[in-house]
Amino acid sequence: MSPHWAALLPPSQATDSSPIEAMALGTWALQFTPRVALQEGVVLAEVSASARLFGGLERLRQRVQQGAGELGARVAWAPTGLAALALVRHGGGLVSDGALARRLDALPLPSMTAVGLHQATLERVGCRTLGQVRRLPRGGLVRRFGAPLLAALDQAYGLRPEAYDWITLPPTFQARLELMARVEHAPALLFGARRLLVQMAGWLAARHCGVRAFTLHWRHDAMRARAAGDGGALTVHTAQPTHSVEHCMRLLAEHLARVVLAAPVGELELHADTVEPWAVANHTLLPDPVRQGEGVNAALERIQARLGVQAVCLPVLCADHRPEWMQHWHSDLAHRPRQAAMGACMPLPPWLLAVPLRLEERQHRPHYQGPLQLLLGPDRVEGGWWHRSGQGGAAQALNVQRDYWLARSPQAGLLWVFQ
Repeated sequence: MSPHWAALLPPSQATDSSPIEAMALGTWALQFTPRVALQEGVVLAEVSASARLFGGLERLRQRVQQGAGELGARVAWAPTGLAALALVRHGGGLVSDGALARRLDALPLPSMTAVGLHQATLERVGCRTLGQVRRLPRGGLVRRFGAPLLAALDQAYGLRPEAYDWITLPPTFQARLELMARVEHAPALLFGARRLLVQMAGWLAARHCGVRAFTLHWRHDAMRARAAGDGGALTVHTAQPTHSVEHCMRLLAEHLARVVLAAPVGELELHADTVEPWAVANHTLLPDPVRQGEGVNAALERIQARLGVQAVCLPVLCADHRPEWMQHWHSDLAHRPRQAAMGACMPLPPWLLAVPLRLEERQHRPHYQGPLQLLLGPDRVEGGWWHRSGQGGAAQALNVQRDYWLARSPQAGLLWVFQ
């Protein structure tokens, strides 16, 4: 069991943090996984199912750590949700499955709410850590403190499954931030606005959308002059939908440079006004003709120009009933011939050997990785006297006389054989 649970403690670093602040952090975490829950003021995210989408669990951890750092949140990783919650309250970090029990045993009683509720009684019997509580008789724990305490311990240590109510993505984005100090100059609002923009980028990524317009509101400090008013607002428009924090920061900085605050600001609020679906980046070799205005043929020509004429070839169907002449590869993309293939009496193989393989016969029956079962045939193919290879006197007619069968091999599957 790998540490695929992340616990994110809001910037207040208090277990009784504001529900609005915890919900904003949970909304941001939805860009990484739909399994996000709010538990005792802490955001819990289970990311095992999303690891492959982000290039592995390690890369996903790095992205979560980087984003949480910009939001001022503390992160802890553990194999269970309750273990991550307990760890994030005491410094965070990453704990693997092998070290889970040892790390949890050393934590104090308040690290788990179900245990901390009985801290006074447990301390009177000499228990100061979770490990000491876990070593008490299980039957006595249930009779004295109830089943929830034992259930929480078992869930934290991975002995019992966990169940949470996952949060859902809100239809609109609105986030608020109380500044740590009063800001008197508008450009200085960028530091707090960045945290809100990071939250908005997470919401946009979870919705697969980009923002076309967003509004930054600011509220003046309570000790303002009466003529200053409650605050102000600034709306920023973008030419194309975007969820780039850096792009939004550059635009916001240009607008705030021309703003003069009427009074010191103590609180910020960000709204996403206009949101449009976001076209995700195309990671395939061939570009998307809808978004890039380029057809497949033009893309092939460009790739051929980069890699060489023989690097890109197209299959060309020819009007010939002989299997080896029904198709050939053509590298001239602009002037390739367009012909139709002849019909056939039975299914044709998608691939032929360059040189036919002579089959072994046993009791007048062909063998290839076991005895062959003839399913269809014979289908006779004759002719080719008009087709000559070579030049001058060395030219030879490519005349064929064959009977084809569709056969089944016990090991190799369906085969095309001829006589």
